[in-house]
Amino acid sequence: MAKSIIHDNNECYICGRYGQTQCHHIFYGRKNRQKSDDYGLTVRLCYDCHQGPNGVHRNKHIDIYLKQKGQAEFEKTHSREEFMKIFGKNYL
Repeated sequence: MAKSIIHDNNECYICGRYGQTQCHHIFYGRKNRQKSDDYGLTVRLCYDCHQGPNGVHRNKHIDIYLKQKGQAEFEKTHSREEFMKIFGKNYL
């Protein structure tokens, strides 16, 4: 598994709080979860930013923001065409 785009396991990528965090696969779902792992497209999130009422799984704006960040990170070492072939969509 590749390193995630944020390396501090105790800091929430969204709000910056320190403490217990959970791994969030930026591109999730059955077909994309493993791909997120393979390319290091994961971030650490606190419970509130991950699964809370305003967290990424319930807030489309945060979800798209993370997908854009993930794609930008991917494109530092790969092409946009490769991203679209792997993940099926352009978020940038």
